[in-house]
Amino acid sequence: MTDNITLSLLDLVRVREGFDAANALSEAQSIATVADRLGYHRYWVAEHHNMESIASAATAVVLAHAGQHTKRIRIGSGGIMLPNHSPYIIAEQFGTLASLFPGRVDLGLGRAPGTDQATLRAIRTPVGAAERFPQEVMELMHWFAPADEPGYIRAWPAAGTEVDFWILGSSEFGAMLAAKLGLPYGFASHFAPDYLDEALHIYRSRFKPSAQRNTPWAMVGVNVICAETSAEARRLFTTAQMSFTGIFRGARGLSQPPIDDISTYWNIREESQVSRMLGCAVVGTPDEVKAGLKALQLRTLADEFIIVSDIWDPAARRRSLELTAQAWGLSAA
Repeated sequence: MTDNITLSLLDLVRVREGFDAANALSEAQSIATVADRLGYHRYWVAEHHNMESIASAATAVVLAHAGQHTKRIRIGSGGIMLPNHSPYIIAEQFGTLASLFPGRVDLGLGRAPGTDQATLRAIRTPVGAAERFPQEVMELMHWFAPADEPGYIRAWPAAGTEVDFWILGSSEFGAMLAAKLGLPYGFASHFAPDYLDEALHIYRSRFKPSAQRNTPWAMVGVNVICAETSAEARRLFTTAQMSFTGIFRGARGLSQPPIDDISTYWNIREESQVSRMLGCAVVGTPDEVKAGLKALQLRTLADEFIIVSDIWDPAARRRSLELTAQAWGLSAA
């Protein structure tokens, strides 16, 4: 049995039914503090647009808000959808974060839109922007280079600051790009696990050392719900199951409280679709969560897990993170 690997947290910054975005952002800051105290390695949030249920659209702002009351944990994007932005502007934003929280900032990059086509037009995302993703990643990295060569344009305060770059994805494309650039790679198996094993194989087999990494580093996303009993963990998990069901119904509403019997909520087709998307989920008691993560670790040889704990009740969510940290043997900061 392999040793326990690094454990990090991806916060969806969910807006709960009966509450608002201000509450979600306050809870995000609280969860970042809890994760810092429990010994999680990273606290990440992701860019989403036109989604009432997720309050992390202004990703860099949310990270600054969360970072104010943490001391050790790395903070970062999981991820910034680069086709939606000028690389220069992202360099300014994350250079600012790196100045505020030196040695603690990750910049995970994805090429997915993070929203629908109508919203992309509102964002002013150019048609075909995703096709230029590799070139824009290189441009973005350029803006963080030390300002020791002649040049008129610099993305202050990014120039010379320390930021760890990541490529994120759920297909072969991201794996190949991360390998080519010699960057760490994060796979979104917490919602799209179909190509997990193939993507990791491509990434490791094609990896080329870079200034940032000599060897590959693979992060695997996984939904984790932990409670004192299996029944309670499964009940808490219904919040995530209902959220994913809403995707197929075209009804992405606010995060809903858990229910006792998920079979009363979805039909057979929806159950099959959602179960496939959540195929890497680990739900149960501390012993069951540890065993589930160990099995996934042995299967993927991941260097790091980044967990999603989509639980409606804040107290139950904190307890899940605490039980998971204890089961996995994290050292409290």
